[in-house]
Amino acid sequence: MLTAVAVAVAMPAAAETVYVRAGRLVDVEKGQVLTDRRIRIEDDRIAAVEPWAPPPAGATVIDWSGMTVLPGLIDMHTHLADWGQTSNVAEPLLHSAQDIALVGAENARKTLRAGFTSVHDVGCFRAFTDVALRDAIDAGRIKGPRMNVVGAYITAPGGGGEVTGLAPDVQVPADMRMGVITDARQAKLKTAYLFQHGVDSIKMIATGAVLAEGTEPGEIELSEEEMRAVVAEAANRGGYATAHAHGAEGIKAAIRAGVRSIEHASLIDDEGIALARAKGVWLVMDVYNGDYIEEVGRKEGWPEGYLRKNRETTDLQREGFRKAVKAGVHIAFGTDAGVYPHGLNARQFAYMVRNGMTPMQAIQAATVEAATLLRWEKDVGAASPGHFADLVAVAGDPIADIRLLERVGPVMKGGKLVR
Repeated sequence: MLTAVAVAVAMPAAAETVYVRAGRLVDVEKGQVLTDRRIRIEDDRIAAVEPWAPPPAGATVIDWSGMTVLPGLIDMHTHLADWGQTSNVAEPLLHSAQDIALVGAENARKTLRAGFTSVHDVGCFRAFTDVALRDAIDAGRIKGPRMNVVGAYITAPGGGGEVTGLAPDVQVPADMRMGVITDARQAKLKTAYLFQHGVDSIKMIATGAVLAEGTEPGEIELSEEEMRAVVAEAANRGGYATAHAHGAEGIKAAIRAGVRSIEHASLIDDEGIALARAKGVWLVMDVYNGDYIEEVGRKEGWPEGYLRKNRETTDLQREGFRKAVKAGVHIAFGTDAGVYPHGLNARQFAYMVRNGMTPMQAIQAATVEAATLLRWEKDVGAASPGHFADLVAVAGDPIADIRLLERVGPVMKGGKLVR
């Protein structure tokens, strides 16, 4: 009897098989739309994609024959583990780490239900709350997207990654200053420390920020030497670094330093675009965000400095985006979700199309391009064999009307329906 039990335990469980009937399937790898496809899912991955044929009798079938099916979407610039943007510069100080953990769980749920099954979460003020959120999702304790996290911002003192605008005698908690550095040696040590505490990648604040007092988007805040130290240590740890960079000179310094992607790129010039293309660096440009800040920020009384800097960068960012698309630079979908409410991420698709992308290119930016930037291309970003069964379905044709992605229907992550 004991031998039989031992053999039974040693034998692998049979894979759970589910079939999805897709009326239309967006093949982002080939840039085409296929019709009437059968997607066979075994456990959490796609095993086959083939023309529709009735599956074996008694099989579990999910009928999306009246819908367009896409790979799960990817947002490469979110802030799940933080409070949303408000008019109060001291807002981050008003919430405990426990509070942020709970609001992060809600933000993650909203993001997943909006069809974004993976994210690059590029910073939180309370260090490592994003690490804890990622781990809770991976353990199945809460619902949310797959997360690549950075733990804290690598930033100069008083720079765009700090809580600023406070009275000079206000002491900011140590866990909100975890990534502050003043030279290349500190940059290396802080990068190592972040990886030792579970991060996947590094986010540097290379230039000033729009939504931070006392900093200007065009000003360089980290030296090229400091950024090189971060990039080298991240590579030693098996990761990579991205740089928040609005200003043209900061963008070029970050690219020369070896970053994998540039966040925002608001004031990128022709030289920066050519350098990004030559080096194979991705641009992650939040071209929707400016309109939200102008409308809601003005209504809610956000600091005038925020609104001024937003006006000075929004149109130039979109002009740079159009040039980058035309030049063939790699562009990945990233929204800065957290500045605006989580779950509205897909509003950016229409802005990308309005500024030079085809609908297919915009979808690819949020799937195969984003997955490649993450180095997760074997697992996510495409609805093809071997990839996780992360799928979304929409009524209608998003190639004809990209705004349909703002109203996704069913969402599947790892072969399980989450919406």
